[in-house]
Amino acid sequence: MKPLSVVQIVASIADEAAGPSYSAPRLASALAAAGASVEMFTVGDGPPTPIDGVGHRCFPQSYSRYPVLSSLRASNALRAELWGIGADVLHTHGLWLAPNIYPADAAKAHGKLFVLSPRGMLGDAALAFSRGKKRLMWLASQGRAVRSAGLLHATSEQELNDIRAFGLINPVAIIANGIDVPPLERPAPGPVRTVLSLGRIHPKKGLPGLIGAWARLGETAEGWRLRIIGPDEGGHAGELKALVAQLRLNNVTVEEPVFGGDKLAAYREADLFVLSTLNENFAMTVAEALAAGTPVISTKGAPWAGLESGGCGWWIDHGEEAMTAALNQAMSRSPLALAEMGERGRDWMLRDFGWAKIGREMLTAYQWAIRGGTPPATVSL
Repeated sequence: MKPLSVVQIVASIADEAAGPSYSAPRLASALAAAGASVEMFTVGDGPPTPIDGVGHRCFPQSYSRYPVLSSLRASNALRAELWGIGADVLHTHGLWLAPNIYPADAAKAHGKLFVLSPRGMLGDAALAFSRGKKRLMWLASQGRAVRSAGLLHATSEQELNDIRAFGLINPVAIIANGIDVPPLERPAPGPVRTVLSLGRIHPKKGLPGLIGAWARLGETAEGWRLRIIGPDEGGHAGELKALVAQLRLNNVTVEEPVFGGDKLAAYREADLFVLSTLNENFAMTVAEALAAGTPVISTKGAPWAGLESGGCGWWIDHGEEAMTAALNQAMSRSPLALAEMGERGRDWMLRDFGWAKIGREMLTAYQWAIRGGTPPATVSL
């Protein structure tokens, strides 16, 4: 049987801090390993990035002299290529950009399957930012594209709930992001223990509440430090630094982003990882921390209830009071006790979040959406 031909489309994979820059290429590789013929199309990324088993093509951005159109990452070359390519599946990642609309038009014209991964962009917290612009784009083109999808992809039950709450009735494949699990290494303990928060420094991440909770810890925080690491968005890092100074917290730092080996080292060196987010569809940083053997505190803004059932962390309500209580409980544990929790989390990642399993599940969902029949267990109708 001829392998299913799939094109994965994402506006960009150049930003190492963005979740799709990791998850979309790894999904493409996993699909190829599962037996599909896969290409990845992006816009304006410069030289193609090598992706195992996948051809990567970068298309030039159009209208670069016009800021509004440029910000949508429009590309006439990408649109033309999608219109003529004839792949079985066109799968785009994200919303509110031109590459999230072009594949819908091409798929409809040629009777092919259009798949869309919202990547958390339909959650209430995400929709609250630039709400007016998103509303206009939904009415102009994005709504038509999403409603035409033969399959939507959610990375968690929580994201499925967001999709349904938004009013969409498309079939939804609930398939988690995968994670590459590195070898387990334990750096020698230092004189100061570390709580790490790593990811985009954006108002949606709830970081002022984390800092406020830290300020409440009192003696619990003695011998500890809080590192907040990530790319600044909209000057929010400066706001956090001002808050740290106002609260006179000399054991809290707001730092530039780290990548690759430096990011892995930050996870490994931390005794505890904290995600204080308002809303996430998946939260790759939680999976990355667990894969590195670090236990996690996450708010219920992210779909990680398994932290508690798996004995590898805390899944807590929003608010400074809940965060303070969780930090007090976690930071009162010995280094060995936290390390054992982290190892349980790592075992969980190895068992349930391997990319080979994710690739097979996605390929099965594509095949069902094309051929019909009994839906696989991953699909919600």
